[in-house]
Amino acid sequence: MNNNFLQNPNETEKSEETDEQKKDDICEFGSVTVGSKLPIHCLSIIGQIEGHYILPSSNKTTKYEHVIPLLVAVEESENVKGLLVVLNTVGGDVEAGLAIAELIAGMEKPVVSLVLGGGHSIGVPLAVCADRSFIVPSATMTVHPVRMSGLVVGVPQTYSYFERMQDRIVKFVTDNSSVTETDFRKMLHNTAELATDIGTVLNGEEAVNSGLIDEIGNLSDAIKYLNHLIEKKEKDFGEQEINQKENTETD
Repeated sequence: MNNNFLQNPNETEKSEETDEQKKDDICEFGSVTVGSKLPIHCLSIIGQIEGHYILPSSNKTTKYEHVIPLLVAVEESENVKGLLVVLNTVGGDVEAGLAIAELIAGMEKPVVSLVLGGGHSIGVPLAVCADRSFIVPSATMTVHPVRMSGLVVGVPQTYSYFERMQDRIVKFVTDNSSVTETDFRKMLHNTAELATDIGTVLNGEEAVNSGLIDEIGNLSDAIKYLNHLIEKKEKDFGEQEINQKENTETD
């Protein structure tokens, strides 16, 4: 028997609207809220991070003007208990990527990240900004210095700007992972690995051993850990409420 026959018309219509909304969210934003007991929001960061300039329509992009309000909505929603960030990105706009990473790092909701395929360039801060980061064994992360396309003025101020921007990235990554600044800068300035550039390519195991990523894992591992964080937070919140109630009664 079709389960819709067990629902009243209003419930059936509401269910259809919800399913349609989920399809729209996946197509438009690459994100969806799933689960019933412990609902989590899944956000995919794919292709190139698009910043202040619109990239060609042939590029797969993650638009920061979509992601930022979505993160605010997730943080404020009572119907979402945690956030799963799935990454397969080649990098992109540095300031847009850092803006998203800073927002995620500042969320009170539990957040877990999972690197699939690649977490390159500005994808590194986006991978490490979560409460716990996972990477599948076949994924890679490319660490390299800041690059700039377009007009570059050959004056000392330009190089100073590059250096300060690089320092911002280094500080964020080292503050949000176990890698040391010395080791991370060595990766950035490695000249022996990339044929036409400087930097380092790390596979899943190497990323974990370096301290960039917390552990090797797949989708089920990431979801299990996120559920663990959610349950722990709800337990701590419940104990906090009990203590506050007891203190109020005592006063």
